[in-house]
Amino acid sequence: MPLRTASTVTFFYALGYPIGNMAVHAMSPMAVLAFRFGLAGAILGVWALVSKAGWPTGRKLAHVAVAGLLMQAVQFCALYYAIQHGAPAVLCAVVIAMNPVATGVLAAAFLRDRLTPGRVVALVLGVAAVLAACASRLVAEGGVDAAVLLLLIALVGIAAGGVYQQRFCADVDFRASTAVQNAVAFVPALVLALTTPFVVHDATKAVFAVAGVVLLNATLGVSLYVRAINLHGASAVAMLFCLIPAVAGVLSWLMLGEHVDIGVAAGLVLGALACWLNARSGRKRSGENGQDDPARHRGRQHRVDAVHDAAVAR
Repeated sequence: MPLRTASTVTFFYALGYPIGNMAVHAMSPMAVLAFRFGLAGAILGVWALVSKAGWPTGRKLAHVAVAGLLMQAVQFCALYYAIQHGAPAVLCAVVIAMNPVATGVLAAAFLRDRLTPGRVVALVLGVAAVLAACASRLVAEGGVDAAVLLLLIALVGIAAGGVYQQRFCADVDFRASTAVQNAVAFVPALVLALTTPFVVHDATKAVFAVAGVVLLNATLGVSLYVRAINLHGASAVAMLFCLIPAVAGVLSWLMLGEHVDIGVAAGLVLGALACWLNARSGRKRSGENGQDDPARHRGRQHRVDAVHDAAVAR
C-alpha cells in the first residue's frame, strides 16, 4: 500500500474518535447518531443511485439490515453512550481497534474458519491490550464500569456485524449496502433520541462536530477505507489498526487536550502487536490459499477477512 493511501486512511479513520467525542459533548449522543445515520444514509444513497449500483432485495435486503443493526446501531449507540459516560477518545480507539482480532475468533466459532496459533496469540495480546487500557478505570471503579461495558458491547457489535456481512452480504455493492445500513440504524437512533432528554451544550460546536462526523467519517472515511481494501486487500488494511489508536491519541490531545495514561499507553503497544500479528497470520493463510493478490479477487471476497469493507467503525 502506498504511503499516501495508508496515511490518508489512517488519519480519517482515527479522526472519527475525537470528532465523535466532541459531538457527544456538544449534543445528546442519540441526537448526534440520528443526524449521522440519516444524513450519511442520504448521501450514500444518492451516490449509489448516481453510480447505478445494484440494490439488495428480498432476503438479501433483510441480511443487509441485520448487518446494519449490528455494525452501525449496536456499535455506535454503545460507543457514543460510552463517551457520554466519560470514556476518552483514545480508550475507545484501543478497544474498537481489536475488531480484527475479535472477528477472527467469531469467524472460527460461526464460520468454521481456522483459528491459527498466530491468531490465538493475537487474541491474548488483544485482551491484554484492553485490560491495560481500561486498568485505571477498573481500579477507580472497583470493577467494570458502564463505559468499559459499553465499549465491549460496541466491539462485539462491529465484529459480529462484520462476520454476518461476510457470510450473507459480501456480494452487495458497498454504496447501496452502507446506505441501507445507515437507514436501518437511523430508526433505533431516532427512537432513542426522542425518548431521552435532548440537550445542546454548545450549538456552534455541535454543528461543526456533527458535520465532521457525517462528511469526514461516515461518508469520506467509508469511501477511502473500502477503496483501500479493494485495491490492496484486507490484510494490508488490517495493518493500519497498529497505528490508528496512536494517531487517534495524538489527535485527541491536539483537539480535546486528552492525555494518555500509562495503562492506555501499554494498551496502544499491546494492541498494535495484536493487530500486526493478526494481519500477519491472515496474510500467511491467504498466501497458502493462493489469495495473496487482491487484484485477482476484486468483486468478490474471501470467506472471512480480518477487516470488512462494510464494517467501517468511523
